Amino acid sequence: MKTTNQSELPKDGFAGLRAHWQSDATSGLLVFLLALPLSLGIAKASDFPAVMGLITAIIGGIVVSFFAGSRLTIKGPAAGLIVIAAGAVAEFGGGEQGWKLALGAIVVASVIQIAFGLLKFGKYTDFFPLAAVHGMLAAIGIIIIGKQIPVLLNDAPQLAAGKSVIGLYASLPDFIANMDPKAGIIGLVSLALMLFWPLIKHPVLKKIPAPLIVLIIAIPAEIIENFKETEPEYALVHIGNFMGNLSLNASFAGVAQTGLFVKYVIMFVLVGSLESLLTVKALDMLDPWHRKSDYNKDLIAVGIGNIAAGLLGGLPMISEVARSSANVNYGAKTRWANFFHGFFLLAFVLVATPFIELIPNCALAAMLISVGIKLAHPKEFKHMLHIGREQLIVFLVTIIFTIAEDLLVGIAAGMLCEIIINAIHGKPLAAIFKAPTEVVFAEEQYTVNISKAAVFTNFLGIKRKLESIPLGGTVVINLEETKLIDHSVMENFHHFKRDYELQGGKVVLAGLHQHKSLSSHHLAARKKVGLA
Repeated sequence: MKTTNQSELPKDGFAGLRAHWQSDATSGLLVFLLALPLSLGIAKASDFPAVMGLITAIIGGIVVSFFAGSRLTIKGPAAGLIVIAAGAVAEFGGGEQGWKLALGAIVVASVIQIAFGLLKFGKYTDFFPLAAVHGMLAAIGIIIIGKQIPVLLNDAPQLAAGKSVIGLYASLPDFIANMDPKAGIIGLVSLALMLFWPLIKHPVLKKIPAPLIVLIIAIPAEIIENFKETEPEYALVHIGNFMGNLSLNASFAGVAQTGLFVKYVIMFVLVGSLESLLTVKALDMLDPWHRKSDYNKDLIAVGIGNIAAGLLGGLPMISEVARSSANVNYGAKTRWANFFHGFFLLAFVLVATPFIELIPNCALAAMLISVGIKLAHPKEFKHMLHIGREQLIVFLVTIIFTIAEDLLVGIAAGMLCEIIINAIHGKPLAAIFKAPTEVVFAEEQYTVNISKAAVFTNFLGIKRKLESIPLGGTVVINLEETKLIDHSVMENFHHFKRDYELQGGKVVLAGLHQHKSLSSHHLAARKKVGLA
């Protein structure tokens, strides 16, 4: 496998700005066009003032870029945190009071994020089974779709108020019957554009972000229909005085509701950190120069940004996957692309607030529904089944409990389900949190002998041993005495092999001839069944 020549790496810091400002500014401009409507929509869906989504994205770009441990990720508000943010606002009393009390929980969670980074907790992303993580994201997608359908159709807000996720889907006939025809048509056309524009193969057109096309269609349509005069106030985005909104908005009075406050602090920390770190890991795979991010430094940077955003009234930020992927595709080379994306957002909101207030909320809902569809797409269910029926079960259990209860209960249920399944497949109880792992150097190679079981709950110990091996050698991961290797660990072995070989080494998985794969997928769980 080809190794990365260090002399070819894009320079970092101000040297990188001087060398690559054109490509990074171009990518930042294009990502700004994507981030503007999505940041507004995410804020609206979270029951935050719309402008607060922009404040978070601006801080994520202009401030966090200087501290981040990843080069190509874009920091900003994310659809994955809508459910938590909106839930916090509602449970803290709703309206302005609920928003300000939710901000207090965000700030406290941000301090904990920084502490986690300082304590080097970034490695604990590997503690969560992948099927449960994907199930959590799919559940978030399902919830987003349900909550945004009445906004897409421009129904009166009280029609959906107080309804559970299941209640929202059950009320779909009512939402359709009470839809606003003018705004509803704009919303449905916007949704069609979001879903089908990415399928266009034209080399120039496919580079134009779908949300920008939606705005190009929806804003003139809204002007022609004269929404300001003929539609209710909730039909359009409202920004107000941007500079006037910049004040210390966070309230910590919610600490008095100890159980509720702690619940949302944990959810903001857990889901926000997990999503952000998983995005950083995914973007490292897309980086053309195969640079390795510093997860803990990035977690600290996001925590710093979240403190600033939370105090001022903004949403929590993460390394956002869609904007980060677009950043890579647009040719970004350094962290300055994220800075430019924030700079362009700030400049635009300072001079073009009247333009932003021409955006119909039904168009923003279409963008969010398209995000929800990606998260909960049928292909995700099919993919889990392909990996193994046991992974589909974990995936579905996580979805069901997340929708029925909340994200914390959902991810816990998924983890428990995976532990039970692993026990059924022969994982010794003694190996729940520790897998006996020995590294032996002989005959110019490192042999890693793993016994009992290699599963998500004990992989951190295995990972420490793997990371202690010097780069550039030959590593044999011997699984002959391992009774069970679950899917999460198989995928982590695959990532270790890729990263190690990019640095000039070689990795071999050995001892699997006595194992039965639980599906035809190349990274499916393996169970030892005796001699083949």
